[in-house]
Amino acid sequence: MDIIHVPPAPVAETAIPLRVRMRDGVHLASDLYLPEGDTLTDPGDTILIRLPYDKSGSYTFIPQIAAHMVRRGYRVLAQDVRGKFRSEGETLLFVNEQRDGYDTLAWIEQQTWSNGRVAMWGDSYYGFTQWAAVASQHPALKAIAPRVTGTMLGEPVHPVGDVRNVEWAVSYLYPLTYFHSQDAYFWEPDPTVRPISAECERAIAEIGSRSISYDQWYPSPVFLRRFPDGHPFDARPVPTLQTVGLWDNCAPLSWADIGEIEQRPAWSHNHFLRIEAIDHEGFFFDDPAEVRVEEPSAELLDSRIPAMIDPSLDFFDIVLRGQGSLRDVPKVTWDHAGTGETRTSEAWPPAGTSVRTWEIGDAGTATWTHDPADLVPSSVENAFGYLMDHPDEAPVGEHKDVLVWDGETVDAAVDFVGPVSAHAVVGSDGPCMDFFVRLLDVSPDGTALRIARGQVHVADTTAGPVDVTVDMGQLGYRLHEGHRLRVHVSSSDFPEFVPLPGTGEDPWGAVEMQENHQSVVLGGDAGFRIDLTVLESVEETA
Repeated sequence: MDIIHVPPAPVAETAIPLRVRMRDGVHLASDLYLPEGDTLTDPGDTILIRLPYDKSGSYTFIPQIAAHMVRRGYRVLAQDVRGKFRSEGETLLFVNEQRDGYDTLAWIEQQTWSNGRVAMWGDSYYGFTQWAAVASQHPALKAIAPRVTGTMLGEPVHPVGDVRNVEWAVSYLYPLTYFHSQDAYFWEPDPTVRPISAECERAIAEIGSRSISYDQWYPSPVFLRRFPDGHPFDARPVPTLQTVGLWDNCAPLSWADIGEIEQRPAWSHNHFLRIEAIDHEGFFFDDPAEVRVEEPSAELLDSRIPAMIDPSLDFFDIVLRGQGSLRDVPKVTWDHAGTGETRTSEAWPPAGTSVRTWEIGDAGTATWTHDPADLVPSSVENAFGYLMDHPDEAPVGEHKDVLVWDGETVDAAVDFVGPVSAHAVVGSDGPCMDFFVRLLDVSPDGTALRIARGQVHVADTTAGPVDVTVDMGQLGYRLHEGHRLRVHVSSSDFPEFVPLPGTGEDPWGAVEMQENHQSVVLGGDAGFRIDLTVLESVEETA
């Protein structure tokens, strides 16, 4: 097994390395960046970034991000979370971030270079640390800008309910890579090995130590106390600019939080939403091929950072510095993929939308096979950087275990703006099943680009067909004249999702495999359909 060990990178020359003491005596490694000409005795507004991915490393390029922020006059404190890279303490997912966030804010407030006003910024796990800091209710935290994240980020699927989520493979691999121990370890499991958990144990043996977080999640996952002092949405509302990616594989977690926020008037009043045509790694739908690279040059990074950061800095300018009013900030700013436009609205979906239903197929029953020995392949190697490849998914539809339906070619552009959902009655001759639905835009040349997706696990199919609703996310997308919609249905998407063995056993620990035969009802009141939200009065743009 090839395991890549990644220790901390050298501290950036532009950073002042510091150690921040937590209440239990643990010290967290932190890098301070000051605006040019400022000293440690010049107080100002601070942006805090708390992350587990190495504050000095190339993956998150924090030194370059900090350089852009300090040019706007902000102090930046980047911190390795507890147990990661240069920070002391036990390596443990999620559970220490609330109190460590509070202690870090309290420490910043006392520094001579701080004026006591702090904002937080960051993606994914370092978006989660912002929600954890909100839950701590430290008064120094004045604003946050979480991106592509959620309060339940990374939580494995717990066996509750008859219809639930399908398990991401990364849920169990993440604690064995970034959160195995202080450094990071990268390795790829052999997909031919059964059980899958055996590959994990092999990696643990080669690394030479166990991962506490992995052992807490497998084989019997426990609910972690992410917020031991209270949930962030029960805390004092903090002005929030939240960014969701239309192609982000973690977007369902973001939308779940947004739905909760909308039920809380005080939070909703302080919440501002950006819906961007990005994936989890920040690649845009309309990026040219030359910028879709895994390891960008310093020049390319510098050219892309403003689009990533400036909306947050503009928001912080208002909240921390009083440069404008939040009353003038649109409640929703959304990318209209396929047009190159960015639009604003007072709500999501915007005014003027209606639901259009696509009834799939002719009356009857469609069947397909789930073959654990010949799984339907995921369309990209890195699900987090889906738009880096932006693949043509037409070849996926050629797999023998994928059902394909095409809609009519449209004679005028259609804007899909808002939620998408699939509704079906499904069955299996196996004890359980996974139901994957993919929505594609097929161009006149036959290229099929994925624009929405969703999947559910049906825990018990022994009593007969089951009525399911599949949340396929949100769209801000123009289907152009001459294009058509396509839907793919399958029961696997490997290796992005853990495949069912077909026997009803735990998929991570199963050895034996069994072929299952699945079905979906077509036509009539119970027929397979997709509900799309359409923005009316669309005109084609050049």
